[in-house]
Amino acid sequence: MHREKIIEFDDESLRDGLQSPSVRDPNINEKIQILHLMNDLGIHTADIGLPGAGPRARKDVIRLAKEIADQKLSIGANCAARTLRVDIEPIVEASQVSGIPVEACLFIGSSPIRQYAEDWTIDRMLKHTEEAVSYAVSEGLPVMYVTEDTTRADPETIRQLYTTAVEAGASRVCVCDTVGHVTPEGTRSLLAYVAQVVRSTGRDYVKIDWHGHRDRGLGVANALAAVDAGADRIHGTGLGVGERVGNCEMDLLLVNCKLLGLIDNDLRKLPDYCEAIAKATGVPLPRNYPVIGEDAFETATGVHAAAVIKAFKKGDSWLADRVYCGVPASEVGREQKIRIGYMSGKSNVLFWLERRGIAASEELVQEIFDRAKKTDRLLSDEEVQEIVDHHLATHSS
Repeated sequence: MHREKIIEFDDESLRDGLQSPSVRDPNINEKIQILHLMNDLGIHTADIGLPGAGPRARKDVIRLAKEIADQKLSIGANCAARTLRVDIEPIVEASQVSGIPVEACLFIGSSPIRQYAEDWTIDRMLKHTEEAVSYAVSEGLPVMYVTEDTTRADPETIRQLYTTAVEAGASRVCVCDTVGHVTPEGTRSLLAYVAQVVRSTGRDYVKIDWHGHRDRGLGVANALAAVDAGADRIHGTGLGVGERVGNCEMDLLLVNCKLLGLIDNDLRKLPDYCEAIAKATGVPLPRNYPVIGEDAFETATGVHAAAVIKAFKKGDSWLADRVYCGVPASEVGREQKIRIGYMSGKSNVLFWLERRGIAASEELVQEIFDRAKKTDRLLSDEEVQEIVDHHLATHSS
C-alpha cells in the first residue's frame, strides 16, 4: 500500500467507546490517564465526549480540554454533537474555558431508513445542517460534519448534505459506517464518490474522515481500505469498544499501519493503553486478543517453540521476534515467551530453566517434562517454579 500524505488518527474511546452496552463510564482520572496514553502513541485527535449528554459529560469534557492545554499535549480535542445549538454551546464553552480549539463533530443521520424512522425530510436535514455548521463556525469552532449511516445513504442525499455543510464552513466531512454494513470494496467506492463531491465545492482544503464499526468483523479491513482510498483521518477505539459490538480497533489499526510502513509511531505503550481502557471500562481483555492478549507472543508447541529458542540461542532478538510471529513483539512493548505444556519438547523445559539461571539437571528436566505431559493445558510459571523448588528442596536434604 502506497500513500504520500500523512494518515491522521482520531480516537473515539472516550465518546463512541463509552456507548457500548457493557462498559462503565470511567472516572475523570482514568479518562486523563487514557488521554495521555493516546498522546504518547502519536494519535492526532481525541473525541473527549458528548457534552450535551448532561452535566457530568460537560464537566469531564472541560476538564479533559484543560488537561490538553495545561500539559501542552500534542493531541487535539474534538466533541460530538447533534446538529442542534443546544449541543454545540457546551463545546464553545469547553473551547473558551480551556483556551484551545475544540473541533465540533456535528452529526445527523443520512440513510433512507433513518429518515423514515425519524420522519425527516431532506429539506429539514439541510436546514439543520446549514444552521448548526454556521453557528459553530461563527463561534470560532473548527467543524467536522458527520453523516451517520453514510454507507446506506442515497448518493444524492450525501451530495446535498456535504455540499451544504462545506459551503457553511465545515473543514472536514466524516463518512460513517455506523452499523458496520460495508465491505472494503464498498468503502473505496464510497470514498471516491465523497472525494468527488468535496472537489466539486471548490474547497480543496476540506478533509475526509472515515468512521467505521465492526458488526461484520470488518472494522480494521474497512479502515485500511479507507486509508488506501485516501481518507485523511481514520477513527477507532481502544479494544474496539463502542456501540453494539464496537468500532474499528485503534490498537490494531496502528499496528497494521506501522507494519505496512505507513506510520512510524512508537507503539511500545500500546499494552498500557489497552490495559488502561480495559480496566477503566470494565471490558475484559481476551487472552487471544491480537497483539495485546496474553497469548499473543507465547508458544509451547514443540516445533514453534524450538524455532524461537534456536533464534534466541543465536543471540538474534530480531529473528526470535519474527521466526514464528507476524507482529514483532518488541515493536509493541512485548516479548516472546516460551511456555511448557503437553505439546512441548524438552527444549522448552531447558530454555525455561536457562532463562532463569536454574541448573538444568537431567532429573529436574525429566520431572517437569513428565508433569507437563500429564496435563491438558500449559503449566503456569508458578507451577513450574513449584516443581523446581520441590525438586531442589528434596535433593538438597
